[in-house]
Amino acid sequence: MGLFDRIKRVVSSNLNDLVNKAEDPEKMLEQAILEMQEDLVQLRQGVAQTIAAQKRSEKQYNDAQNEINKWQRNAQLALQKGDENLARQALERKKTYTDTSSALKASLDTQSTQVETLKRNLIQLESKISEAKTKKEMLRARITTAKAQEQLQGMVRGMNTSSAMSAFERMEEKVLMQESRAQALGELAGADLETQFAQLEGGNDVDDELAALKAQMLPPATPQNQPQLPPQEQTTAPKSNEVVDAELDSLRKQLDQL
Repeated sequence: MGLFDRIKRVVSSNLNDLVNKAEDPEKMLEQAILEMQEDLVQLRQGVAQTIAAQKRSEKQYNDAQNEINKWQRNAQLALQKGDENLARQALERKKTYTDTSSALKASLDTQSTQVETLKRNLIQLESKISEAKTKKEMLRARITTAKAQEQLQGMVRGMNTSSAMSAFERMEEKVLMQESRAQALGELAGADLETQFAQLEGGNDVDDELAALKAQMLPPATPQNQPQLPPQEQTTAPKSNEVVDAELDSLRKQLDQL
């Protein structure tokens, strides 16, 4: 393939693409109907002219027939009067009109056929235009629907669905986090209450044990009415203050470790 052929093909393809993009279906249909209506007007004019020519041919044919009849009567009249030469001239004139009549008859037949053909074409064209108008309205409705669908699809494609879903997911995650924090705070609050009650219970045990320990360390009480016996010699020596302080310190340490 030569260079010029390739260039021609590229230019043709680009021009075809531009034409296809520039074509508006609705406008193209409207233009097609306008062209058909213009053809209808021209066809009607052609039919009218052909019918007018047919009328003229009919008139000329009828006139020729009248002339033929007239010169036939003149020839008969001349023969009746004994003028054979005049009768011959009359017959010659009749022959002229007869030839003219024959030619007009052939033309008239042709014109009649043309008129009938043009009338049929006119009716067909009118029917096609009516059908084209109906199709145009149907196609216009389909074009409107197609444009609406195209716009809707464009809007759907323009929407950032993934971003919107990501936003919903982030909001859901935040809600879950808030619910988890609320649940954790509730559990901590419940645990604090349990701890406080456990401390109270534990504190009661320690207090009871401390009270019992104090009761053991106090000397026994003597009744008021019971006579005091003279002090006897103790069998065991009382603990010294250092030993008692040491035991108290050990007890405090044990309590601190609880």
